[in-house]
Amino acid sequence: MPSAKVLRKTDPLVFDLIHRESNRQTDGLEMIPSENYVSPSVLVAMGSIFTNKYSEGYPRKRYYGGNEIVDEVEELAIARAKKLFGVEHVNVQPYSGSPANLAVYLATCAPGDHVMGQSLTAGGHLTHGWKVSATGIFYQSSQYGVMDKLVNGDLFDYDEIRSLAKKHKPKLIWVGATAYPLKFDYAKFAKIADEVGAYLAADIAHIAGLIVAGAHPSPVPHVHIVTTTTHKTLRGPRGAMIMVTKKGVTKDPDLPGKVDRAVFPGLQGGPHDHTTAAIAVALREASTPSFRTYGKQIVKNAQALGKALVKEGFVLVAGKTENHLILVDLTNRLGPGGGVFMQLALDKIGISLNKNTIPGEPGSPFYPSGVRLGTPCVTTRGMKEKEMKRIASWYKKVLEEIADKRLPGEKEARIAYLKTFRKEIDHNKTLAKIRKEVTSLARRFPVPGIGK
Repeated sequence: MPSAKVLRKTDPLVFDLIHRESNRQTDGLEMIPSENYVSPSVLVAMGSIFTNKYSEGYPRKRYYGGNEIVDEVEELAIARAKKLFGVEHVNVQPYSGSPANLAVYLATCAPGDHVMGQSLTAGGHLTHGWKVSATGIFYQSSQYGVMDKLVNGDLFDYDEIRSLAKKHKPKLIWVGATAYPLKFDYAKFAKIADEVGAYLAADIAHIAGLIVAGAHPSPVPHVHIVTTTTHKTLRGPRGAMIMVTKKGVTKDPDLPGKVDRAVFPGLQGGPHDHTTAAIAVALREASTPSFRTYGKQIVKNAQALGKALVKEGFVLVAGKTENHLILVDLTNRLGPGGGVFMQLALDKIGISLNKNTIPGEPGSPFYPSGVRLGTPCVTTRGMKEKEMKRIASWYKKVLEEIADKRLPGEKEARIAYLKTFRKEIDHNKTLAKIRKEVTSLARRFPVPGIGK
């Protein structure tokens, strides 16, 4: 295998960028819940000579020659996924999560059919029918939201969802989210979908690793289709999978074929064989006892961090978390759009998260009022509950430094205000001091594939 020294010699500029990113990851804390660190083995597979091959088609049915070994790799990834998730059929070729979800539409719906999904501002995903997505442009979409407070431990109003489904008779209903801190009751969604004859697709991109670890219930017994990325809690490369369950095959025996045809030739050309190899490696790692321990620790860390944040005066959506992520409502401290200030200020101390909409968002998706943070990355590095409490204390100190900031209502005024804000935090001595503390903690917990 070529070493990094080859790149240093042939393209020192790109080599330097990789080196700088390595330092950034080593010296900071990645707390974006949709990110993770892959193992050295996954990195090797991603950088392997499988990247040289073109493999249009499916195993044993390729359009090009020379694919006998690629066929074995893809079949291995499929077999491991089927066993790990307990499903009837798996397609491992989607380039990422959004293309995988679009393939589900192509397999189950005709253009103009009605679909349902969780609203983006309520924690859903763009590809679940949001208006600016192709899924909301080429299909009629009804979006369901969440309630302001917990009812029987849940934020979903199932009566409202059932009413929407009965009114619009959707062909496809999505269950899954990108910013929802609680477990999903798949059985309740399945009952609604079955009542109206809809396909039910579970998007488990965020929680796939928690599911195989036994830290979150599986949708497989209840839904027809499951989609997931492979690079979040599953801790693999940036790819995706579409899975058809036994219930899905019972509803439509040709559903596996429809899914495969939707991916290729419907939406994609040749798969990324190096990614397929890395997915196979990640699935092998996810089948181990140590991964189950890891998945459970993600949740323990998120809950410890959530409790510590509440103790420091932060308001959490749902008041808690049951998975890997925490959604913080900052309107009581920074007003509408306050998530922007928090993200920028935390960047300065070496903690990465993302600004995020909250239920009943008073701002906009571009200037949201909350932040979304998670524990997959810090857990991969070996941090536990003790470190979560310290991280929460830094969040509080950062908030105190920006507590007087409020986002102007007028667009031009916002641009000028944020420009001034960036200059202020660049020279904030307290943030600079915290940055050193963050770096000191981070260096005690090496990033896989980078080392100390």
